[in-house]
Amino acid sequence: MTNAPPIDWLRMSGSLLLVIALLLGMLWMLKRLKAMQEKHSGPRQMELMETLSVGVRQKIALVRVGSRQVLVGMTPGQFTALGSWDTGGSAVSAGAAPVAQPLPQEPLP
Repeated sequence: MTNAPPIDWLRMSGSLLLVIALLLGMLWMLKRLKAMQEKHSGPRQMELMETLSVGVRQKIALVRVGSRQVLVGMTPGQFTALGSWDTGGSAVSAGAAPVAQPLPQEPLP
């Protein structure tokens, strides 16, 4: 049997700690850069308010753009505006037809 060279545990643990410290330093720097970019670019004009998964690859999202909110249907190949409205107003149609019409009421005999 051959004797394997002894592992220098101190050197290995020191190297591991150095790598972890570098990763944490880079994470801290990226957070600071992001905060500085947001401060210099002003407030965001577009914000994702909420998403709802309606299928395996389909979602509905509520997006705020300025003072308007837009309801967006998303699939892997298409984004469709389903409706939009001012933040304090009523809904405005995006050109889509109503999903269902009310059934006509017939008098009972």
